[in-house]
Amino acid sequence: MADRRVKVWYDGACPLCLREIALMRRLDRRGRIALIDVAEGTDPSCPVDRAELLARFHAAEDGVILDGAAAFAAMWRAIPLLRPLGLAARWKPAERLLEAGYVRFLRVRPRLQRLFA
Repeated sequence: MADRRVKVWYDGACPLCLREIALMRRLDRRGRIALIDVAEGTDPSCPVDRAELLARFHAAEDGVILDGAAAFAAMWRAIPLLRPLGLAARWKPAERLLEAGYVRFLRVRPRLQRLFA
């Protein structure tokens, strides 16, 4: 990405995702994150299958596709307020811990979506 923005694919049909993305929009005052709602259709610029985009959070940072906790960390690095957290997530033990938490979250995500719908 020539403009060095982070590209984020999110599930716009997920009430939890919409809340998270709304917060990121408010915090992204410099416009560093390109947000793409994949619930409405495919993104021809994305090499990842739409079903996988809907199942796990994905982002592209410096041309590298990331998923799960690494994708969240990339998004955080684009926002000055969250950048320290995103940088800390590059430390392997922190990355593993965040990913383990994300995998646990994915197990309860369907129930939480119904709760927040």
